[in-house]
Amino acid sequence: MRVLVSVDMEGIAGVVDRDDISPGHGEYERNRKLLTAEASAAVRGVHAYEADAQVLVTEAHAAFRNLLPELLDRRAELLRGDPKPDGMMAGLAPDVDAILFIGYHGKAGTARSVMSHTISGGVIADVRCDGRSLGELGLNTALAAHSGVPAVLVSGDDTVAAEAADVAPGMHAVVVKRALGARAAALLHPDEACERIEAAVPKALADREAVRALRFDGPVLLEVEVLRPHMTERALLVPGIERMDGRTLRYAAPDFPAAYRVAELIAMLGGI
Repeated sequence: MRVLVSVDMEGIAGVVDRDDISPGHGEYERNRKLLTAEASAAVRGVHAYEADAQVLVTEAHAAFRNLLPELLDRRAELLRGDPKPDGMMAGLAPDVDAILFIGYHGKAGTARSVMSHTISGGVIADVRCDGRSLGELGLNTALAAHSGVPAVLVSGDDTVAAEAADVAPGMHAVVVKRALGARAAALLHPDEACERIEAAVPKALADREAVRALRFDGPVLLEVEVLRPHMTERALLVPGIERMDGRTLRYAAPDFPAAYRVAELIAMLGGI
């Protein structure tokens, strides 16, 4: 068995504020340890299910250099650094049997959701594929589904758990904090969060055939709404991208992976 673990930071137990996840702040350094502990808990869960499994851990937060490699479970291979092919989903391939999302958060615009955003909180207001609004969990789940890989588990707050039920019925969810607002939550103890993740992973892997993830086959109409009109301008230099109104860009993608990559590109160009 080969399992991919995509690890974000906003959804881990203990994190509620921007300082908690931003390099240069003391809280960030502490939370790197908590992040690595939750990733290691997922790795242990995979090996509890199948002792000789191969586990790839791919970083999914900011510049993809947050985990502490020396503290990560040594049985895992770490994909680190920016840029990586497919960013948050680096390592995805048809030979992967399942994907786990650790430390994920709600999509942009979600009410009462801890640090919710989509791709770039400073640029993106919404991403829509064929008219359906998707956050990072939905986009990543659909990309996995395009490769035939089931997304079997997500950990984070209760709002991302609800999002999982919408984009991938059958996906298991581990709620490590209950959102009280955009910068507040009721938190599990970090050790308890790790124990729950580790215990949930084998069950999720066993149930992987039951996941019914959102999937896009054929061409996809991508719409990306940014926060401010000037954030559209550099993206308009890319052939095929059109501006629909002051803040909305549209791209007729030949398939979902192309739509996924163009959404990432718009976020990067809009942030320059």
